[in-house]
Amino acid sequence: MVFFVDAAHFVFKAYLGFLWCFTRMIIRSPSGRKRLNVLGALNAVTHQLITVTNETYITADSVCELLKKIAALGLKAPITIILDNTRYQRCAKVIELAAALQIELLFLPPYSPNLNLIERLWRFIKKQCLYAKYYEDFAQFKQAIEACLAETDGIHKEELATLCSLKFQSFASLIL
Repeated sequence: MVFFVDAAHFVFKAYLGFLWCFTRMIIRSPSGRKRLNVLGALNAVTHQLITVTNETYITADSVCELLKKIAALGLKAPITIILDNTRYQRCAKVIELAAALQIELLFLPPYSPNLNLIERLWRFIKKQCLYAKYYEDFAQFKQAIEACLAETDGIHKEELATLCSLKFQSFASLIL
């Protein structure tokens, strides 16, 4: 089984969709001081999502918690996790736990988020929950994101199936 892993940091602030007006408008928005961090693992085939969330920071402990959740699934096939080069993902603590759980870690080249399938999911969540939306308080903001994440296997499944396909653009046919 292959899982794509990355963190998203949803900041409680204004996310404008489109704004066009001839007069100046004051738009209410939160301060941007609170955020919801989501460390997610997206199954490349089934699109099952496993998450670890907090309101502080994503650390090596968060990655270890996610690895334990993946191992607890009891999958019979070998598990490979594709990660970016974030420092808290490459540390000895994470590498040692992955080896103990018999999980292979595969690190993407630097500056290549387009190769991480879960980035498409984060873009979808932002589109669904953040752009051109206003939340009265952080609890509503958090609830909206968590509800959207919970529905990746429900009402959003069909849209995510096309969005999170394994079809990556190849430039081999463009070479003359």
